[in-house]
Amino acid sequence: MTADEKLAALGISLPTPAAPVANYVPFALSPPLLVISGQLPLGSNSKIDPAHTGKLGLAVSRDAGRDAARLCAINILAQAKAALGDLECIKRCLRLGGFINATPDFADLAAVMNGASDLIVEVLGERGRHARSTVGVAALPLNCAVEVEAIFETAASIFQVNAI
Repeated sequence: MTADEKLAALGISLPTPAAPVANYVPFALSPPLLVISGQLPLGSNSKIDPAHTGKLGLAVSRDAGRDAARLCAINILAQAKAALGDLECIKRCLRLGGFINATPDFADLAAVMNGASDLIVEVLGERGRHARSTVGVAALPLNCAVEVEAIFETAASIFQVNAI
């Protein structure tokens, strides 16, 4: 089953990728690596659900944080598809980096970040198994609860066409 078929089976439609709001690009492609800038938990309406704003351990529950991380992963896949044209061009997810807006005593960061990790593995299968860092932070853009970035290895064959 392809990544697009897995997304459809999960009832997920990739949104239009979010445009940068500052002086950066949404992704950088340096074959065979694709680096995706940090993605926020934007919904299909390009807004952040109020349940996904604020701090874990205060206003945001662990489950809402996990859902926010999952949305970040959906937005990562939308950026990857925009960069590559086809998610089948992803050879492997090398790394996810998660930033969790959390109180100093919130210790369940890994469970929150699993929302992103689990989705990437659900969609990409073994190609989605990755290294990961998860860090609790004092604040994130737009007061969102979670931000996730990614590094993918891409299939070299997609670049051979462009080299001709």
